[in-house]
Amino acid sequence: MKALRFHAARTLVLEEIAEPADPAPDQVVIQNRFCGICGTDLHEYAYGPILIPKDPHPFTGAHAPQVLGHEFGGVVLKAGRDIRHVKEGDRVSVQPLVMPRAAEFYADRGLFHLSDQIALAGLSWIGGGMAERALLNGYNVAAIPDSLSDQDAALVEPTAVAVYACDRAGIAAGNSVLVTGAGPIGLLAAMAARAAGAAQVFLSDVNPTRLALARGIMPWIVTLDPRAADVGAAVRAATEGGVGCDVAIECVGNGAALNTCVDAVRKRGVVVQVGLHPGEAAVNWFTVTFKDIDIRGSWAYPTHLWPRTIRLLDAGLIPARQIVTRTVGLDDAVGQGFDALLDPAGTQLKILIDLGA
Repeated sequence: MKALRFHAARTLVLEEIAEPADPAPDQVVIQNRFCGICGTDLHEYAYGPILIPKDPHPFTGAHAPQVLGHEFGGVVLKAGRDIRHVKEGDRVSVQPLVMPRAAEFYADRGLFHLSDQIALAGLSWIGGGMAERALLNGYNVAAIPDSLSDQDAALVEPTAVAVYACDRAGIAAGNSVLVTGAGPIGLLAAMAARAAGAAQVFLSDVNPTRLALARGIMPWIVTLDPRAADVGAAVRAATEGGVGCDVAIECVGNGAALNTCVDAVRKRGVVVQVGLHPGEAAVNWFTVTFKDIDIRGSWAYPTHLWPRTIRLLDAGLIPARQIVTRTVGLDDAVGQGFDALLDPAGTQLKILIDLGA
């Protein structure tokens, strides 16, 4: 079967690889349909290996060359004899986290996403979404309703990241929220905040093209360019009592954006860090202390979030498909997908790979 595999930085190779093995009793094989190109995939392509293991992964044994793609869905081709929640022919979304399911501190507490042995399909597992088919554990797939499209199935994963960030923030109806970063996760976080009841949502980014795209998708959003305006001052001026927003969600992985959140949030507010920082970031800790604020990390998502995220998509409360700006075939995924997303002009938001093209 055809697969796009990471070999080294700037070396993604479309090649023929072996078909997936027959599933074990608790596994499934799916025919992949759509796969999103994530910022993590871009970082691996540009600078990797970062998360892709050079040596065999301690839990899965996976290592480069690695089939990429952890935002995907497909159709069940084969189901192991112990699988009960899906059957052959079902359309599914993939929850890509792979980890011990018991006899491990976090697994025993249901916090599978915090496991020290965690792996991901498409980064440190035997397969991924950028191949025609994939072998997965049963717990990695969830059926989607007929009312959702195959494209929607591939958008559950990034949407779950955004929903969990809003959960970590504790957003309540009527809150004001600042999101820094107008990439796919930032836009989904803004949508998820609105779905959670936020009455005011601000979005900050240095790319005017992406801010314009965001306004076209979400007419209710207030966009701010930190190069043209003091984001903290603008948020304070627009919020009740001039005190700042209740919640700030950082979706860049950038020190300046994090400090913007610390500045813009009100006293006793909450800052949630979603973007992955490539190194250490200095924070104004006097402001953190003086304002009595919380700074919380938000890593991936609890694995039980899939059904809830699917319901949010199905109800139209988070219209995730609106962030998709291009669909490409696997043959064109590097030039028209990865390279297009790395273009500094930022004219693309989310690109899906159509495995059936």
